[in-house]
Amino acid sequence: MLKKIALIFGGILLLLAGSLFAIPYFFKDQIKAKIAQAINEKVDAKVSFTDADLSLFKNFPNATVTLDSLVIINKAPFEGDTLVALGELNLKMSVKELFKEKNESIAIQGITSKNGLINIIFNKDGLGNYDIALKEDKPKEDTSSSDPLALKIQEYKIENFQFRYTDQGSKIKMVIDSLNHQGTGDFAASKLDLNTKSTAKISLDMDKVNYMKNVALTLDAVLGIDLEKSKYTFKENKALINQLPLEFDGFIQMVEAGQEYDLKFKTPTSSFKNFLGLIPAAYSASLDNVKTTGDFTVVGFAKGTYTDTTVPKFNIEIASNNASFQYPNLPKSVQNIVIDTKIINETGVLNDTYVNLDKLSFKIDQDIFNAKANIKNVTQNALVDAALKGTINLGNLSKAYPIKLDKPMLGILKADVTTQFDMASVEKSEYQNIKNAGTMSLSGFKYTDENGKVMNISTALVQFNPSQVNLKQFNASTGKSDISVTGVLNNFYGFIFKNQELKGNFSLNSNQLAVSDFMTPEEPVKGTTVKKETEAMKIPAFLNCTLTAKANTVLYDNLTLKDVSGKLIVKDEKVTMENIKTSIFGGNIGLNGSVSTKGKTPVFDMNLGLNQLDIAQSFTQLDMLKKIAPIAGIINGKINSTIKLNGNLTNDMSPDLKSLTGDLVGQLLSTTVNSKNSTLLTALTSNIKFLDLSKINLNDLKAALTFENGKVNVKPFDIKYQDIKATIGGSHGFDQNMNYNLKFDVPAKYLGTEANALIAKLTPTDANKLESIPINAVMTGNFSNPKISTDMKTAVTNLTNQLVQQQKEKLISKGTSALTDLLNKNKKTGDTTKITAPVTKEEVKEKAKEEVKTKATDLLNGLFGKKKKPVDETKPAE
Repeated sequence: MLKKIALIFGGILLLLAGSLFAIPYFFKDQIKAKIAQAINEKVDAKVSFTDADLSLFKNFPNATVTLDSLVIINKAPFEGDTLVALGELNLKMSVKELFKEKNESIAIQGITSKNGLINIIFNKDGLGNYDIALKEDKPKEDTSSSDPLALKIQEYKIENFQFRYTDQGSKIKMVIDSLNHQGTGDFAASKLDLNTKSTAKISLDMDKVNYMKNVALTLDAVLGIDLEKSKYTFKENKALINQLPLEFDGFIQMVEAGQEYDLKFKTPTSSFKNFLGLIPAAYSASLDNVKTTGDFTVVGFAKGTYTDTTVPKFNIEIASNNASFQYPNLPKSVQNIVIDTKIINETGVLNDTYVNLDKLSFKIDQDIFNAKANIKNVTQNALVDAALKGTINLGNLSKAYPIKLDKPMLGILKADVTTQFDMASVEKSEYQNIKNAGTMSLSGFKYTDENGKVMNISTALVQFNPSQVNLKQFNASTGKSDISVTGVLNNFYGFIFKNQELKGNFSLNSNQLAVSDFMTPEEPVKGTTVKKETEAMKIPAFLNCTLTAKANTVLYDNLTLKDVSGKLIVKDEKVTMENIKTSIFGGNIGLNGSVSTKGKTPVFDMNLGLNQLDIAQSFTQLDMLKKIAPIAGIINGKINSTIKLNGNLTNDMSPDLKSLTGDLVGQLLSTTVNSKNSTLLTALTSNIKFLDLSKINLNDLKAALTFENGKVNVKPFDIKYQDIKATIGGSHGFDQNMNYNLKFDVPAKYLGTEANALIAKLTPTDANKLESIPINAVMTGNFSNPKISTDMKTAVTNLTNQLVQQQKEKLISKGTSALTDLLNKNKKTGDTTKITAPVTKEEVKEKAKEEVKTKATDLLNGLFGKKKKPVDETKPAE
């Protein structure tokens, strides 16, 4: 009996488990359809979600519907803007809701969501993109019973959300990032207490001015909610702005015109630790065991209506008097701290907001620093009046405040500066409306970075005046380098406050400048010796400056440049170089060109002039020249050259040879050939025996090269070697593979013993008549392993044929002369007709037939040595 009961119970459990798996498949499409219907009946926007899943296990005994990638896209006038994007949306409901009829609504008890974005925009006309509810021409009858979904929420939660608020009219932009928020309460009731927990990071910009950036916020609060009146009242609450504690009291109510505010807030204590809590935790360290004296309070209110044209009136007072603090384990304290700041709006018009920093003062040891500032007319044309005066010993900062420095920083900073300006004048560069005066100086500055590089600034002096910021003096040294800079910044205030270009004009002088002193070494990937792949350096877009520079010595990689001078113009993410000159490799280099990092890949365009450069040094130490013309080690002497080239740059800002395009025109001076050092020349002389490269004169030789797509093309040029003319042309790649053609016009006497034996049989006159023989050579392979082929055998054969032809012509000439004499000798007595020797064998035969027809056979036989037949005297003569 028990066994049967157990089997029945087990079967029921199995059936129940199977049902929990099976039910979602039966109701999934129904739930998905109801959700799509609910959304489409309520909103005028483009709504989509990739899928809807139903689970009975996530919140058993409740059911959970999950929507993946829910996106709501606005229609006009915000066409294409994303209003809502949710990575995941979960709706919790009772299982019994699944069994309701199609015309019955499904009650939602809980909502959770992850990885979401809410993007609220008000355009310049005051319209908001969140108003997407479908408009009804006339009120419908009560159809609540047929609504697809009914919200009876008891709890909700959002994780990792971003909330964006943009008001294009008032130029306000707020971003709440990393937002996590949850609340519990019975939304079925018209009045409820909602228990909430929130964390976020807030950034706020007004008219391009940043007031907060990633300020950490924590709020645990009980909100009294009156749904009928849309009123939210702060009850129990605890807030942290960074680490500054605040308490709120009052309410926010949604009204027809906007939102009604009546809020008060204050710090729960007056300890000066409240001020340290305002500083982000990453920069303030732990506040535990920090000794403080004096007070610090924040008190304020906001009261009024937020509408399209008004904001609540508000007053925020931040105050401290004669306070101090000292961190544990630090030897110095900051004393005599006075803070008196107010942020006030008395009219409800946002532009009437003003900020008064009436005093900020502190003392470290004997150094006192003071500041004050007033800002009015904040949103339309801010008016700024500020002053800084005092001294700061930089070496004391890390002794009094937990600044994270790997190495100590030394130096004395002094300031005595006043400024008065309005933002409109800054934008328009109307410097006559800007009143600036004073100086700021830094002396004895020393800083060591994490790589051990030390920067020393002996003196830096900046002078402020209405139109410019003058760098009157800047003397510094680091590593092997020393620099001295003077100049002016013409648009310093536009750069600081309006993100405008930083315009300037500077002069730099240096006795020695080592480029490596100003570059950060590449770090290897952790746990390996492989260097991290770095992105290409970017020239800052905000720079619009000119630098005229002179340096006695510049050290770059393994190069030592002397007497360097020229001008650099930085503008539009591009550096233009004008009249750059330097002495190197026993000669001079002149350079004009540009480097641009504006595109995805940095590019360069250069014109180089090489004057009297030592070939052995320049074509060995400059990799680009070595690849274009690998003549180092082969030719000794100097070169004059003009080079035009452009192409891409790699991430370390060196030329990408595969992209190189350009041309080179060069002239060799005082050169000699060093064939023993060249595998190529050794192979060439072994294949072409008549070449003695030590006798080749390359002085004043001119050549032209072009290069593109990793290949160098050499325009054919002539070389004169003794009485041999050579023409050379072809190409090679930057990978050093080559294909060159050499053509020699070679006198016959250079073509070896066989040819010389034939020539020896000629008379000097005949030998001089011989034509030069063309010999072709082809060089392939690469410069370190060349392959050379010639048509030398064919050339010797041609010479032999030429000599044989000469001998034939000579024999014919001799035969013709002998024939003439013989004919004249045997003509009849008394015949005065002169016989002219025929020129060719054909003419000889023809003449013989005509003039000595009866005796020709005997004469010819006699000429060629044949025996005469005896005459038969019995026969008559023919």
